[in-house]
Amino acid sequence: MIDLDSVDQIVSEAVIAEYWERGYWVGPKLFDDDQVQRLREAHERLWAGQHDYEIPPIYGWMARDLSSPAVRQQVDAFYLNAEMRKAILSPLIGKIGARLMKTDSARLWHDQALFKPGTGGQEQTIAGNVGWHQDFGFWQSCSTDNMCSAWVALQDTDLTNGAMRMVVGSHKWGLIEGSNNDKKEMEQWAEHYARLAGKEWKEEPVPLRAGQVSFHHALTFHGSGPNVSTEPRLCVISHMMPGDTVYKAGRPQHPNLALLGPNAYDGQPFNSDFFPRLWP
Repeated sequence: MIDLDSVDQIVSEAVIAEYWERGYWVGPKLFDDDQVQRLREAHERLWAGQHDYEIPPIYGWMARDLSSPAVRQQVDAFYLNAEMRKAILSPLIGKIGARLMKTDSARLWHDQALFKPGTGGQEQTIAGNVGWHQDFGFWQSCSTDNMCSAWVALQDTDLTNGAMRMVVGSHKWGLIEGSNNDKKEMEQWAEHYARLAGKEWKEEPVPLRAGQVSFHHALTFHGSGPNVSTEPRLCVISHMMPGDTVYKAGRPQHPNLALLGPNAYDGQPFNSDFFPRLWP
């Protein structure tokens, strides 16, 4: 397995150039099979309401109807589950993220634990789609769009069970109006965003092995289709920012701004324990 000492060699200048050219990079397997199994069990406990810590995040426990085909999403799962906390705040993920962002340090903006139910044998539905979007569309109150997301697969993942799809090079388009939504009709919205950008829409699937991690830029369009297998598709995601990221007032707001307190000011750093340091 990869350790911190090998990151500079693995995330080479060529890899960094690929990330900045394509808008994402498919990394290696960072979590071994035992870690993956513990994270899968952590998902079971999370959705059963069995939490390791008393105080929930500002988002609360985002309970979902277990019979629904819609994606279950827990934001800031690191508040609730010890095993997920270790993975989400992994220095290994943080060091790789910092290398890709070309910065000396990385902090957590927020995380997600996602459960995309399997609908195999059921009526086809788009309810489990995660529509095309740019992450920075939601995060405009941050001072930089140079933010990076690490998506950790907790099973072998391909288009059958709802693997992510990336639009190659779309981070170079800038922020596209209306890209902060989750419209499920993926073909229709792909045409819409391509027309707004005046660019060719070149999407690629991102198959991953269990324990493998992909990294994408906050302006890269991405989404995922239905999980037509009989098993859920599980993942955890660390959304990272450079350690010197600050609040920019006057922009569309994000729930995380409440963590700055009642007297938040333009230029205030996101540097408290609410935004843990991943690296160094």
